[in-house]
Amino acid sequence: MWIEALIDKYYGDNAPLRHILVTHSQSVAAMAVDVVRRHPELHADETFVREAAMLHDIGIFKTNAPGIQCFGSAPYICHGLLGGELLRAEGLPRHARVAERHTGTGLTREVIERQQLPLPLQDFSPESVEEEIVCYADKFFSKTHLERTRTPEQVLLSLEKFGPEGVDKMRQWMLRFA
Repeated sequence: MWIEALIDKYYGDNAPLRHILVTHSQSVAAMAVDVVRRHPELHADETFVREAAMLHDIGIFKTNAPGIQCFGSAPYICHGLLGGELLRAEGLPRHARVAERHTGTGLTREVIERQQLPLPLQDFSPESVEEEIVCYADKFFSKTHLERTRTPEQVLLSLEKFGPEGVDKMRQWMLRFA
């Protein structure tokens, strides 16, 4: 499968991090595909959702997050942007958009500016239904506790750091994708 080959290209020399990435991504993909199947009225592309969910965190190895075996130099908040750059270089611009837009419930220019995040001042909010579904599913799974699925309450609590807009958006997605 080409996704495994792409992951191996960047994670082949770091088995612990590869395990974390793949396990987390498989959990996200399973939930995202479940949403697609339960909601045919959304007309979401199931194949793309599965692929994008498997690749949404591909940039984590470039960040400094030792707790999950990431020993790069960039702040972890940049992993989506870095993954997007990597996926664009691989000829996957649509997948790149998912990577760039999955942090929180998407980061707006205002949030980036207000919190002085080390990201370009632009909007990184999900726009397509596929981007929204992967972003939504991602919030239920951490990379530090691979065996757990967060409850809706835990998800909402985890989003508070990005501001009330993200919490409100997740509440809407919880109703829409339930």
